Amino acid sequence: MLAIDILRWPGVNQAFLFSFVFTTVLSLVIIPIGKRRKFDRKATWGEAMIGSAYVFAVLFLAFGVVPHQFIDHADKELGWRKDRLVYGPFDILKSDTVGGSFPITISYEAIRDIMVVVIHVFYIGLMIYLFSWWQKRGEVKTTEVVSSSYGRPLVKKA
Repeated sequence: MLAIDILRWPGVNQAFLFSFVFTTVLSLVIIPIGKRRKFDRKATWGEAMIGSAYVFAVLFLAFGVVPHQFIDHADKELGWRKDRLVYGPFDILKSDTVGGSFPITISYEAIRDIMVVVIHVFYIGLMIYLFSWWQKRGEVKTTEVVSSSYGRPLVKKA
C-alpha cells in the first residue's frame, strides 16, 4: 500500500504554512466580532487595550514571523542561495554571462526576496481592507433622491 504524506513533499514547510494560515485566520476573526458589536458603542479603556494588543500581535505575526518562516524555509530546505542561478525550463532564463541569451542574471535569492514582498503586499492589502471595513461597518446606504422645492426628484430615474 502506498502512503503519501503531503507534509513531507519537497517545498512544503509546516512552520511557514501554519504561521501563514494562523495569522490570516486571526486577521479575519475581526469580521464576526465587528458584526456582533454595535457600531455606536464606545469602547472602554480595557477593551481598547485588549484590542490594541491583539492588533499588535497580528501585525507582528504578519510582518515578522510569516516572512521569517518563508526566508528560513527557502534558505535551509529549498537551498535558494545567491550562487544558485535560475535557468528556467529549457534554459530560456540562462544569463548571457554563463552562456545563455537572457540579458539578466536571476538568482534564487532574488526569487525568495520577491516572494517575501508578495507576502508583505498580501498582508498590507488584508489589513487595509479590514481597517476600512471596521471603520465603515455602521454606515447605512441611503436611497433617497434629491428633490426640488416642489417635491419632484431632480434625478431622472432609469
